[in-house]
Amino acid sequence: MHSNTVHPCDERLPFGQLLTLGIQHVLVMYAGAVAVPLIIGSALKLPKEQIAFLISADLFSCGIATLIQTLGLWIFGIRLPVIMGCTFAAVGPMVAIGTNPNLGILDIFGSTIAAGVIGIVVAPMIGKLLRFFPPVVVGVVISVIGLSLMEVGINWAAGGVGNPDYGNPVYLALSLVVLTLILLINKFGKGFIANISVLLGIVAGFVIAALLGRVNMDGVTNAPWVGFVMPFHFGLPHFDPLSIATMVTVMFVTFIESTGMFLAVGDMVDRPVDQKTLVRGLRVDGLGTLIGGIFNSFPHTSFSQNVGLIGVTGVKSRFVCAMGGVILVLLGLFPKMAQLVASVPAFVLGGAGIVMFGMVAANGIKVLSKVDFVKNHHNLFIVAVSIGLGLVPVVSPNFFSKLPPALSPLLHSGILLASVSAVVLNLIFNGVKGERAAKRDIHRAGHDFDGRGGNDDAIAGDEMLRAADMH
Repeated sequence: MHSNTVHPCDERLPFGQLLTLGIQHVLVMYAGAVAVPLIIGSALKLPKEQIAFLISADLFSCGIATLIQTLGLWIFGIRLPVIMGCTFAAVGPMVAIGTNPNLGILDIFGSTIAAGVIGIVVAPMIGKLLRFFPPVVVGVVISVIGLSLMEVGINWAAGGVGNPDYGNPVYLALSLVVLTLILLINKFGKGFIANISVLLGIVAGFVIAALLGRVNMDGVTNAPWVGFVMPFHFGLPHFDPLSIATMVTVMFVTFIESTGMFLAVGDMVDRPVDQKTLVRGLRVDGLGTLIGGIFNSFPHTSFSQNVGLIGVTGVKSRFVCAMGGVILVLLGLFPKMAQLVASVPAFVLGGAGIVMFGMVAANGIKVLSKVDFVKNHHNLFIVAVSIGLGLVPVVSPNFFSKLPPALSPLLHSGILLASVSAVVLNLIFNGVKGERAAKRDIHRAGHDFDGRGGNDDAIAGDEMLRAADMH
């Protein structure tokens, strides 16, 4: 007799629930999503209306990539609850390309398109690295993702980096109110109410902040109702070989980060990621980057803050994130709606961020709890050194400042440093198992995680959140 039970990941919720849960996902990733076009536009000294267009193009591209990733299209799509967004690993290289007197924004788009095509082609080769990710490596990577993101949540709670009133007691108090509300709703709420605890906490915090006069709505008033995202808005792209090589390096960084992210999501929704599934997900990193370059946006990857939201809510349906993708597309086409979301103050998001990002780290600890540290004390060294290296960019952002700028995408990604360290040390101390054995161990380490308790890409989002109101 065959079971007709639908896996929670494939559950189709009622439209009202999908919409509400989708909005919740968009709210927690929005700051990071709009930060990249704001930074690039400001660095290139673009006019305000062109920066506004970059934001719309970014949201539109994020939405398309998210829909492909969650629903699947031919050989593309991991079909897990994942939200796609622009990667911060590419910010430094893109600023360098765009501000080069001999290059410009068209070279950014050209190198993005080329990196996307190359990424699609090499994704199967990267997928073969799965055998190098046993539970001790996966646990380290997931833990570092969460610990790195905690910097974002803490800075949000204090008002956001760059805020002259950073640390204002009002900000701290409202962050604590949001955090407390989320915990209370999770404790006493039932069913759907508990699932939208983060959204309810953010909405309550927004209302209180508005009553206290702490919400800036100027961006909503000045934004147009409708905007169209046309391919090659700035002109046909330029393909500079050195710029392409740089962006391909960034693509490799995002692949390693995404591998850890996909393994984390697979554990949380009880659908372990195998090599074939991983390759489908990585292909969308490449395809999303290609789409981004065509539609005047930038390289894409999965957003880890949304992984934390899955842990808080326990909602595992990929169709929720697909609805988030639809909402992102609409936000790209209706700038006034996008500015309304951008008007949510950083300190309101801070209380939610601490819960969500902590959940990612907690899931990493959950995976590590299945690792043998008694009979194999070498695993202690693997975890200790790898987590230490992974936190270097978070604890000391200028640690590698005297090294060549070309190495920046590699050295300023805590996830990449932790991944490389854990993989190398595991090979030295434990050797490598076959792919099938590695996947079996990963499944055993995460199969009993019930999902209830986001990459370095959100780290710079808090710095630019308030700037979104001005554009």
